[in-house]
Amino acid sequence: MAILKAGSRLRSQVDSTELIVVRAPAADLDLLIGGHPAIEISGEPTAGLTAEPGEPALMGKRYTREEGDLELLVTKAGTTGLTIGAKALHLKESKPLPASD
Repeated sequence: MAILKAGSRLRSQVDSTELIVVRAPAADLDLLIGGHPAIEISGEPTAGLTAEPGEPALMGKRYTREEGDLELLVTKAGTTGLTIGAKALHLKESKPLPASD
């Protein structure tokens, strides 16, 4: 587990997913990408890991959890999913713009 900080850039160890932490709680979280811990963007992935299946992370999309205290922006798409522990993160809904009439 690690404390996520807003502005941190992280990447997957098993695919091409890269993301930026937009908002994070002060508590420790176990952010997994493809079933393995996310690492700093400059970190070296552990060799021999295999990805667990999941919904692919989509570039330019924001992911959050039900509590609403975590927001991640995917900057490079991947083929595996984002989870906190065993709980999958979901796409953040966009807010409709007000009518300009």
